[in-house]
Amino acid sequence: MRKINVFDTTLRDGEQTPGVNLNFEEKLQIATQLERLGVDIIEAGFPAASEGDFQAVKTIAETVRGSSVTGLSRSVQKEIDAAWEALKGGAEPRLHVFIATSPIHMKHKLRMSPDEVVENAVESVKYAAKKFPHVQWSAEDACRSDLDFLVRIIEKVIDAGAEVINLPDTVGYITQEEIRHLFTYVQEHVPNIDKAILSTHCHDDLGMATANSLAAIEAGAGQVEGTINGIGERAGNAALEEVAVALKIRNDHYQAETGFTLSEIKRTSSLVSKLTGMIVPNNKAVIGDNAFAHESGIHQDGVLKETTTYEIITPDLVGVSSNRMVLGKLSGRHAFKEKIKELGYNATEEELNRVFKEFKKLADKKKEITDDDIFALMTEEKAGEMVKHYELQTLQVNYGTNNIPTATITMTNPEEKIIQEAATGSGSVEAIYNTIERIIGGEAKLTDYRIQSTTGGRDSLAEVYVHVEYAGDEASGRGTANDVLEASARAYINAVNRVLNQKKWPRKNIEKIHV
Repeated sequence: MRKINVFDTTLRDGEQTPGVNLNFEEKLQIATQLERLGVDIIEAGFPAASEGDFQAVKTIAETVRGSSVTGLSRSVQKEIDAAWEALKGGAEPRLHVFIATSPIHMKHKLRMSPDEVVENAVESVKYAAKKFPHVQWSAEDACRSDLDFLVRIIEKVIDAGAEVINLPDTVGYITQEEIRHLFTYVQEHVPNIDKAILSTHCHDDLGMATANSLAAIEAGAGQVEGTINGIGERAGNAALEEVAVALKIRNDHYQAETGFTLSEIKRTSSLVSKLTGMIVPNNKAVIGDNAFAHESGIHQDGVLKETTTYEIITPDLVGVSSNRMVLGKLSGRHAFKEKIKELGYNATEEELNRVFKEFKKLADKKKEITDDDIFALMTEEKAGEMVKHYELQTLQVNYGTNNIPTATITMTNPEEKIIQEAATGSGSVEAIYNTIERIIGGEAKLTDYRIQSTTGGRDSLAEVYVHVEYAGDEASGRGTANDVLEASARAYINAVNRVLNQKKWPRKNIEKIHV
């Protein structure tokens, strides 16, 4: 069985999803879960983009030891230097350096001739290879590039020291037949291709990212790139959980496998979904809530008699379990600590104390405490550590069908001064947000508002996701609470705090990366 390396770019390409902005702690949390999942290579970010990105990549590289951590760089020496400084403390430092190779990109974006592109690529790889033990080179927009030009530049960058050659479908344009031809052509015409691993990186603009990735593997790709839940710019990337499970279920056809611990898929998916605010559709392949639901009477009868009649993937395979009661109001701190470990968190004593306190509060209100509830509490704790400029203290909402909704809120500001304000609105949520605006002293435009529950039942925790524009910037935010209105307030405050946090480490004036 051929081993396919998995290159996860959730923290780089995935974070370029509009509305997604992960803080330092959240990136580290996702990276350690990707390590548990069995990802071979984690693309932790773009170190040259900002001091925040640099510090996040550096910490992830120094923390994660079971996966190789990489950073992205254009073919620019100072960006390669920045990546080295961030990654040199890693267990297996590697660089992902790229340049565009399609005629349209070379002419209109780079404004370089083909010969200049070849020279630039070769010099960048040579320079990177003097620092990094592993160098991956990508031909941006490879799938719209001239094949003979690709053959020429690939041969030269391999000679310069590139160990992995990535042929991305940058705009999600290619078909399965065409990507098989691309990978076959490169293998047949690049004389030194045996010295490198071919990698596939597909976008989902036409809904074919997973299919194209699998087709590239059929044609000889030894590495697949993508994101958890398929998040990413525009329509997103190939969903790695789909690729991994497809190789497992259809190993008779593909004769290839990843090193994934498949039972960690659901937990990884849920973590990425919660931290990014990108809700997983119920009908999403492999990890959607309906993936193992059967409404048709014929289907239900068949599954009850023999699961394989309609289920090709068992829930246990990807880590889906029933929401059974795991802890209650009489549960002690030791049992709670063990449950946190079981869920994959490495909590400090201070974090454990705070979350245990919230757990006890929840247990007084909710009869059944599930894994999902504890997961939500712990995620909220880990995610909120670095964004507390404003903090909610008290909330009071007056509402009636014949009354004007009014909210009274007490908050602490960045100087830890207590401020209380009140405001009205056409509804309770608007009244809350109008009140918060008075406290923060500026208008924050709400561009998205979504609410969901962690579990079923009337006493379920509410999770609210928002996207706001504030102080010339934008950010997403989330809040969790037993009460929908409290969760709404916390989400809005979280988004404002994230904007303020981003302003500490603004991104440099570098064009958005499309690889």
